[in-house]
Amino acid sequence: MTAATDAAVLVGLGAERNLPVVRLAAQEAAAHGRPLCLLHAFNWTAALEAPSIAEARADAEKLISRATEIANEVEPALPVSGEIVEGALIPTLVRRSESAFLLAVGDGGMATSGECVSVDAPAVQLAARAGCPVLVARREPPPQGPVLVGVDGSDSSQGALEWAFECAAGREARLLAVRVVEPEEAAEDPELLAGMVARSAHRFPSVATECHTIRGDPGTVLVEQSRSVQVALVAARGDEPWRGMLGAVSQTLLYHSPAPLIVVRGLTAVPVDGRNAQPRRDQRP
Repeated sequence: MTAATDAAVLVGLGAERNLPVVRLAAQEAAAHGRPLCLLHAFNWTAALEAPSIAEARADAEKLISRATEIANEVEPALPVSGEIVEGALIPTLVRRSESAFLLAVGDGGMATSGECVSVDAPAVQLAARAGCPVLVARREPPPQGPVLVGVDGSDSSQGALEWAFECAAGREARLLAVRVVEPEEAAEDPELLAGMVARSAHRFPSVATECHTIRGDPGTVLVEQSRSVQVALVAARGDEPWRGMLGAVSQTLLYHSPAPLIVVRGLTAVPVDGRNAQPRRDQRP
């Protein structure tokens, strides 16, 4: 299944503190030539407990209006739409992600909290269950460094690598591809990473690429590498990309990386030329 050419970057707005995600999502939408859709799920239970239902609705409209202003500051020509829907946020975003190009959400402060993160946290649930890649934004703006992608040799990581090339091209950034070999593995085989990168590199000739094979714990190494990048990418799970699952490495980056993270699920590269080469979605459940 290929994302429709008009599929939007979908932003899940939960509260004012999540507004930093709008700026990052707008940049991503502009880089990929996609419209931006701002969505706020209106919680009737909370509204009924508020002093005024009308006030709660007005607050939701103000949130959409402020998010639209932020998006227009980033890219004035970017098509932006806002929508308030009735229902719980996570199920609504999971459902809408089936037709989205990318889903962008805030991390709820998990990367800086220093506390154990619940698997029920919205960013965790959406990264595991969404039907499209998920961008998890951090509260602090990232540096203007390279684009980082973790590659483990699996078909899933090839899909993440393809997406990373497109991100780097849209951002006019350098691509840093890293394969981490665990200590117990016998051989590093640096040609494996070089071969995977070569499959995509010819479609993105403007992207300067670095390849590094490093021995160590994959999660620890990639978190450390992510400290100086503008965005990090990783497959949701290397060996089993089915819905509802996150691998150990993607979870570690989600919880601990200070950089914005794109979790890519079940995508393989379609052999087309050009900056906006579209990934194909794996239709396995």
